[in-house]
Amino acid sequence: MTGWTWEYDGYDPQAESLREALCTLGNGYLATRGALPECDADAVHYPGTYVAGCYDRLTTEVAGRRVENEDMVNVPNWLPLRFRLAGRPWLTPETAEARDHRQVLHLASGLLERRTRYRIGEDRSLVVRQQRLVHMADPHLAALRTEFTAENFAGDLEVEAALDGGVTNAGVARYRDLDGRHLTRAHTGSAGPDTVWLRCRTRTSDVRIGIAARLTADARITARHERTRVHQTVRLPLLPGRTVAVDKTVALHTSRDPAISDPLAAAVDRVAAAPPFDALRETQLTAWAQLWRRAELEVPGEAGRVLRLHLFHVLQTLSPHTADLDVGVPARGLHGEAYRGHVFWDELFVLPYLNLHFPEVSRALLRYRHRRLDRAVAAARATGRRGALYPWQSGSDGREETQELHLNPRSGRWMPDHSRLQHHVGSAVAYNVWQYCEASGDTEFLHTKGAEMLLQIARFWADSATWDEGLGRHRLRGVMGPDEYHDAYPSSPRPGLDDNAYTNVTAAWVLTRALEVLPTLPEPRRRELAERTGLDEGELQRWEEVSRTLHVPFHRGVISQFEGYGDLAELDWEGYRRRYGDIRRLDRLLEAEGDTVNRYQASKQADVLMLGYLFSPHELRALFDRLGHRLDDDTWRRTVDHYLLRTSHGSTLSGLVHGWVLARARRAEAWTYCQEALLGDVADVQGGTTGEGIHLGAMAGTLDLVQRGLTGLETRAGALWLDPVPLPELSSYGFSLRYRGHWGVRLHLSRGRLETTVPPSDRSPIDIRLPGRAVRVRPGETRAITLPDLTD
Repeated sequence: MTGWTWEYDGYDPQAESLREALCTLGNGYLATRGALPECDADAVHYPGTYVAGCYDRLTTEVAGRRVENEDMVNVPNWLPLRFRLAGRPWLTPETAEARDHRQVLHLASGLLERRTRYRIGEDRSLVVRQQRLVHMADPHLAALRTEFTAENFAGDLEVEAALDGGVTNAGVARYRDLDGRHLTRAHTGSAGPDTVWLRCRTRTSDVRIGIAARLTADARITARHERTRVHQTVRLPLLPGRTVAVDKTVALHTSRDPAISDPLAAAVDRVAAAPPFDALRETQLTAWAQLWRRAELEVPGEAGRVLRLHLFHVLQTLSPHTADLDVGVPARGLHGEAYRGHVFWDELFVLPYLNLHFPEVSRALLRYRHRRLDRAVAAARATGRRGALYPWQSGSDGREETQELHLNPRSGRWMPDHSRLQHHVGSAVAYNVWQYCEASGDTEFLHTKGAEMLLQIARFWADSATWDEGLGRHRLRGVMGPDEYHDAYPSSPRPGLDDNAYTNVTAAWVLTRALEVLPTLPEPRRRELAERTGLDEGELQRWEEVSRTLHVPFHRGVISQFEGYGDLAELDWEGYRRRYGDIRRLDRLLEAEGDTVNRYQASKQADVLMLGYLFSPHELRALFDRLGHRLDDDTWRRTVDHYLLRTSHGSTLSGLVHGWVLARARRAEAWTYCQEALLGDVADVQGGTTGEGIHLGAMAGTLDLVQRGLTGLETRAGALWLDPVPLPELSSYGFSLRYRGHWGVRLHLSRGRLETTVPPSDRSPIDIRLPGRAVRVRPGETRAITLPDLTD
């Protein structure tokens, strides 16, 4: 790891899956894993390519039930390029000794470079050097340059490039009992002496895919066609010490793309017009340089290097090209098939970062949710409620994609999955609407699509609340919170829990925000919205009442995760650690023993503490005041301490949230959790999960930890509010952001000093608010502010 490169030395089959995920190249439209082009998919390698928003639905017989799953499709593999000496086997790390193998990911340019010396005899080697790109300027292009150098021998080298339409979704072992054959009706052809093509379509969603490849070499090219695969072959004469090269340029389109008629014709035309590799590389460098300027991040040391890798993968999944697409935030990026490419609540950790760098991308991701608002309204209606019930897992059209069964790989049993009861995903959508509009100043979105989503999500919460005469409170029953370990009471035959604190408090927040927004709408717009949705004053009065009376349970002076949590048994944490070592997936361990985590005060990830992640201390206290509870520092400290001891961190998001909360509480152990969040994918702390796809929410969340968590940055009331906290391990850092039409606003914090630079423009000054003072920074001005000493 260096400042701008990510490097792997030596060939390690056990680590190949992790390397392929972390060396994925993408541009927001498509992405390809960092697999070796000469290797097919097998137990070691998995060369998947994914197009944002391309899903397909299949049904499989599992455990006596018909199970329907929608997957992000592994589209035809454009990568294959293999080679061999004439009459010899194809060279791969499994068939020949791969000496001096090195793979380098160049973050500044989005290039993946590999160099391998294959031993082919005594004192004879073939050196293979490759450069790969997935083009950031033209999102439909990808290219591969391969250079061969003979050492101490001469002879003919046979090189075969291919397009492979016979791929399946098989990148996650626990899904392999499910049908993964998503591509059908494959055809191949030629479009000239150097260009071949492949077309196919998905089996049920009927997305048409066209891909064309142009091969460039100083030799005659021949083509061979099979039903699902097309090959191009060249024979290159090798001389000792002389380098020969083959370039492969690929264009890919689908029928979901705008402004095309036929995806195959578009792909053939685009690859024909594509410039040579050197020119593609130059425009790639320019495109990435522009992205890095917009997302400038200056953090010293190892933390800064890991953060840059995280930012690289966020930008490859959600780039400015995403603004033109109908896609959500895939929880595992475009890097693998875990979670089947579904959209969860991870946008809650992603959009707050994007809002201040690429607001057009945030707006597009929120439009994905708005386009599926009608489906969410229908889902609520199916449960007998008004408003919008967004699905826990979303895919192509907004229906609930959460599986009904999941496999415990430890026991081999298929178990019921009740995580669709995590209705709090609607609050995450509302939170992102609010945060985006505050950061961008986009009143047009707030008054139209944003207000519609806020209204319908608030309506769902108000209609879901039931009055408990004994408590004198409204309650939300039969839900799950962010902690997925608990989905039912130990003795209950029915899934669901009552009054999850996170769910209830965020529901109260949504209702409060909706009540604030509606009076601010222009009167004609407010009337339109009321007429369309049937909103009246009586309903608004109910919102007001519910927003003040939702039940928040407590036990022994701390906020309870849900009603009855304090009555659960305590777990023998040390005993389980001695027996199993890694107990992050405690639920699987207990189920394999015939037990259930529902019996214990044990959480998979931050649940109650998520409230300290979403809301500043001031806002959280105000929320509890509105609900009739006093949340003082002692109560919050006891709550934090309670869950710190009872959380297994089975989610990569958990360390991030704990680090954020502890940093705001100025606790010495904050950095330990921050490091776990930083290393979650790099060190694969979940034990093999990163190879199935990176954890996009955790990666973006670490960026936001620097941007908002440590600075206390809030965007509200037309100003930037800052309340920095000291973190000795990260005492100096800086970043740029985009705020309400200002591009490249730069903040730099060091011990006791905040420096703000606003680039020249015709925009209004930026108001910066700190505890006890306010500063106005005009365009073209730099202001330095002395901060109070908070190291105690």
